[in-house]
Amino acid sequence: MSFREYLGAKFVLLCLTGIGGLYLAMVFYFCGLSVSLVGILLGSGLLLAAVCFVMGWRRADLRLRRLRRRLDALPEKYLIGETMELPADPLEREYYLMMKEISRSAIGAVEQTRAERQDYCDYVDCWVHEMKTPLTACSLILANGGEPAKLRRELRRADNLTETILTYAKLGTAEKDTQISRTDLRTACDQAVREEMELLIGAGISVSIEGNSSVYTDGKLLVFILKQLLINCAKYCPGCQVMIALDGSDLTFEDNGVGIPAHELARVTERGFTGAAGRSHGQSTGMGLYIVSQLCKRLNINLVIESEEHCFTRFSMQFPSGKPQFPSEISQNR
Repeated sequence: MSFREYLGAKFVLLCLTGIGGLYLAMVFYFCGLSVSLVGILLGSGLLLAAVCFVMGWRRADLRLRRLRRRLDALPEKYLIGETMELPADPLEREYYLMMKEISRSAIGAVEQTRAERQDYCDYVDCWVHEMKTPLTACSLILANGGEPAKLRRELRRADNLTETILTYAKLGTAEKDTQISRTDLRTACDQAVREEMELLIGAGISVSIEGNSSVYTDGKLLVFILKQLLINCAKYCPGCQVMIALDGSDLTFEDNGVGIPAHELARVTERGFTGAAGRSHGQSTGMGLYIVSQLCKRLNINLVIESEEHCFTRFSMQFPSGKPQFPSEISQNR
């Protein structure tokens, strides 16, 4: 910072200093002091003020230079707020505390973004390894004569994995991609079962659907949610029976499979959590129920998971009674 810039920043103080000096000179003159003595006093005062301004500029310039060197040495520039010294001036201290808060908010946002990026990279890495399983199985099936049913089953697994990672990638923009309309629950359930028929037949799973109703939701995302639950049944509890009950705004999905241990039940919707069942079945991303829970939140669906080990697992979904509104839609209505 140049001395001229510093004086510009202190312009008001500089004007007040000059006016104060002239005022005191006039007072001294009318009090009977000689002109020469008044001139000496005025010159001494102005010289002292000039020295103070030069020292203030020098101190500020040195402080800014130290701050610049510190900033240049930091690999992450947003951390500068954590390295700044607490100012002595009360006004500067308030600015400092506000900048400190902004800096910590930026650090939190950066760390969250890094964590999400790392989670995404970990998921993609795990997904690639899991994707190799159906692709390898397809190659073996074709090499041994190509049994159509088995081939369709493995292709369905590969298609499910692709759909899952695409849905996960769009979770952050789910509001923009969501289309809320009146949806027939029976039709959505039938579509989900039909699309996963190869896996269900291969795993020996029977599905029964009782009741019928319609709700306001995104039919495409609802089908995806139901397919994820069916895929989990095919993967973790082959041979089980699945019962889907539709009653008004409630959908209940229940199987009589292996169930979920009580100590794992609270964590099944965490990102990347696989549990004992997932580890025992080899490579698993642990993202299916996490994506299901996130989509339910986006669609304002109240999801409750109940289970008893070796007995059953029940997913209860309660849909909003009216057409749900996202924050963007609410602001537009206002």
